[in-house]
Amino acid sequence: MEFSTLTFYAFAAILIFAALRVVTTRNPVHAALWLVLCFFTAAGIWLLLRAEFLAIALVLVYVGAVMVLFLFVVMMLDVNFDSLRKNFRSYVPVGATVGILVLIEMALVVFGSSLGADAAPAPPEGSNTRALGRLIYVDYVYPFEIAAVVLLVAIIAAIALTHRTRKETKHQDPGQQVRVRAKDRIRLIDLPVEKKE
Repeated sequence: MEFSTLTFYAFAAILIFAALRVVTTRNPVHAALWLVLCFFTAAGIWLLLRAEFLAIALVLVYVGAVMVLFLFVVMMLDVNFDSLRKNFRSYVPVGATVGILVLIEMALVVFGSSLGADAAPAPPEGSNTRALGRLIYVDYVYPFEIAAVVLLVAIIAAIALTHRTRKETKHQDPGQQVRVRAKDRIRLIDLPVEKKE
């Protein structure tokens, strides 16, 4: 067995174990950390496939930005997860159906490629990063911009969900500060002068 094949199986085993821990763990922060491990091992598999840009984008975008945002939202919303777990068994049929469909799709892809499907196209000239950049910014520029707008809306929604007014926080009102007058803030008091003996 070649070293690359052995590495692939090791990454795949770690990825499957971490994905199972994401679903089965009770603490949402621990689930997010297991998901970070999933992303890192998926990036390792991308590196084995010589897709360096996708691997580094997966690490930078998902681990560096999305997971940090997810952790902030989980910690700030203070969701009562015990009440959400009460109806957990009602979601099992839908989850099992989706899982079976994903397994069927993966089996079709694996068996279809092993049964002598068409050969893969020749790789483009230059690096795959250049080819991907040409595809994103030339051929698919409008879907790329739409995805950017959707991400911006998601960021604004996350900020709106986590923004709460708390009674103990002190904040300033700029309108009140602009309307203030000197006589409202300064009070002059006449004190009798004490004579030194």
